[in-house]
Formats: sequence, C-alpha cells, structure tokens
Amino acid sequence: MMTRMLVLVMCFAAGVGLLARADRPEPVPVRSSFNQFPMQLGEWNGVQDPPFPKEILAILGVDDYMARAYFRPNREGVGVYVGYYGSQRQGDTMHSPQNCLPGAGWEPVSNTLFTIQVPDSAAAAAQTRPIEVNRYLIRKGLDRQLVLYWYQSHGRVVASEYWSKFYLIRDAVQLNRTDGALVRVIAPIAGNSNSDVAAEGERHAEELAVQFVQDLFPALNGYLPQ
Repeated sequence: MMTRMLVLVMCFAAGVGLLARADRPEPVPVRSSFNQFPMQLGEWNGVQDPPFPKEILAILGVDDYMARAYFRPNREGVGVYVGYYGSQRQGDTMHSPQNCLPGAGWEPVSNTLFTIQVPDSAAAAAQTRPIEVNRYLIRKGLDRQLVLYWYQSHGRVVASEYWSKFYLIRDAVQLNRTDGALVRVIAPIAGNSNSDVAAEGERHAEELAVQFVQDLFPALNGYLPQ
C-alpha cells in the first residue's frame, strides 16, 4: 500500500510540472449544457436549486454544473451536484466533498468504498457494470446524511482522489485532455440516534441513493464527454 502511494505521489509531482509546461491548445469536447439535463429520471422529478453565488463559483472553478433535488412520488428525495471542468490545467481542479462538507459544518462519521451496479450504456440495455464510489456518512447536530460521490472523466469512474489526479496527468499527456467531473448524491437519513433506528435509517438512505444513481448514471452521457 505504501509503495503504491509513493509511486502515485512521485507521478503526481512529476505530472504537475508537466501540466504547467503544457502549451498545446486543449480540444473542446462536444457536450450538452446541464441546463438541458432532464428534470425527470425514471420516477424521479427534479427541482432546481438556487444558483450558486458568484463567490462560490469562483472557488469551485467549474465551467458548468448542476445542483438539483429529485423526488419520488412519495416525496422521498435526494440532492445531486455535478461539477464539470472543461480544463484543469490552470489550477481549477475538482474539490473533494471531504474538504467542502466539513467547511459547511458537517462532521464526518465514516468513509468507505462502495460498489454500485449501473446500466452499461456501451452494451445492451439489460446489461450492467460495477462502479466503485465513495460512501461518506456525515452529521450536523441531530441531522445525518449519506453521501455517494465519484470522479468521472472520459467514461472512467474513479473513487480515489489520488487515482483521479494520476489519470488527469496521464490523459493530459496521452489525449491532451484534462476535462472531468465530480458527481455527488446526498440522501438524508431519517431517525434518531437510537442504534436500531439509526441503522435502519442509514440502510434506507443507502437504498434511496443507489436507486437514484442507477437512474442518473446513464443520463450523464452527452453531458460528460467520453
């Protein structure tokens, strides 16, 4: 584990200098704006969040983003944020929720890797493929939330921030592309701190978030270039 981490750090350090010296114009991938992203995904109906203030957008550095809540007919809902970066050569890079959410007052409880079976858009409709994402549990006072997030670029889904940086450098060299996105889904956890109730609420939030991701993932085609 330490050897792999050392290799990643060395590659990242070398790649930062390489990216800084890169002066080739980067191609602009063809994609649709998130303004056109469907407000209905399966049984989920979307509600647009208020636009981010200019100072928040300046910190994020995104070229396009989507921030919405999606609700089922029974009013159960999740929040989704997708931040897209057309280029990450000039210092505008994806921010990990593990850095942003604590800054908003949320306390981390646990963070693990989690595998979800999603529809494989490159294959027949009935086929699925696994993606590995981060499963992040947070709390603020009595409120708790379950967060699923990952980094996505060129058809690749990566949970690790370190591997995301590694692929960023590799794609910059091989493809002359540094575009990519952060995808984050948040489901509220119902119930109090009683252990049995808390565990059941967490399981239900996980099921809710997973079901939404399975509807969301194929819809991202065209908005996150391959």
